[in-house]
Amino acid sequence: MHATPGPYAGAAAFRGIRATGVVEHADLLRKADKVAAGGFWVVVATFEGRLDAWRMAHVSAAPPTPEPHTGSWQGPAADAWVTSLDRDDYRAGVEAIRGHIREGDVYQVNLCRVLSAPLPGRKDGYGPNARALSGVLARGNPARYAARIEIPPDGPVPGAWVVSASPELYLAVEGTEVTSSPIKGTSAPGEPMLPKDGSENVMITDLVRNDLSHAAVPGSVRVPELLARHAHPGLDHLQSTVAATLAPEFAWTARMWPALLEGTFPPGSVSGAPKASALEIISAQEPVARGPYCGGIGWIDADARRAELAVGIRTFWWDERDGGTLRFGTGAGITWDSDPDGEWRETELKASRLIALASGATMLP
Repeated sequence: MHATPGPYAGAAAFRGIRATGVVEHADLLRKADKVAAGGFWVVVATFEGRLDAWRMAHVSAAPPTPEPHTGSWQGPAADAWVTSLDRDDYRAGVEAIRGHIREGDVYQVNLCRVLSAPLPGRKDGYGPNARALSGVLARGNPARYAARIEIPPDGPVPGAWVVSASPELYLAVEGTEVTSSPIKGTSAPGEPMLPKDGSENVMITDLVRNDLSHAAVPGSVRVPELLARHAHPGLDHLQSTVAATLAPEFAWTARMWPALLEGTFPPGSVSGAPKASALEIISAQEPVARGPYCGGIGWIDADARRAELAVGIRTFWWDERDGGTLRFGTGAGITWDSDPDGEWRETELKASRLIALASGATMLP
């Protein structure tokens, strides 16, 4: 896998893949013809709908072990993090969503909060040391869809700084087959799932079935995995998998990504059902943008007709505003059976391990 070298800096790492050097940038929805034409593209899609793709100059296979590193990770102090919704605000948001469910406006809504802490970038690079943080997470919280993306803004090429430990598959494409594996349902290891966890997972799985059908051969949508319990560092999740065959008019044509994204984005597991109503409620209840959190993070290899995009959960992102800020999102799915305190505790469970890893000064072995 390779392409003609380009003039821009940039690097990315995924499971078994390393890429460097940006050749060009494209909007994945509006310039899908560029992506379909060929090359290896790194993708960061924000929950709000910005769909950035960068074609990379050099791409190679890499071992699944943590990549080599230089220097150390110097993160924010543990007490430097602030939340966009405190406990009282979050509990009030849960009750407001239950009110919408009672009125029949919606069945389920994912309510999220964003943690942030000041963190300056390096003097000799763009942002903090993403490779070092990626190594910290790989050792302390290994994840199926771990990713590191560092692309400095340069002229017409916008930048991105993302380090993810996502366990959730948004879209994978192998030839004409597409799969999505929504996660709904969370518990501490060894603890039982609540009845709402199973019903919530089934609800979102049905939503994903409908989402994929917009780009699929009629009758090809299937569910090879339903309500499987998967162990992850510090918690367990319920996961289902939906698969489908892409319709010939979409499979690796300029129409494929617009069809898939218009039908499925943002991912159903981090929005709600019905999706349009859930998104309106999220906009009213959440005071800050989610950004790459709950968006899509991954890669597209148009030459090999393969792609892998993760849901941007368990994800850190950085921007240079106000001297530099590191952010991390956490949330929970709200249904009629939700207990506000229990949902708040779920957001803490999802965040605590990763925030602890990212805080303070950690020397890598």
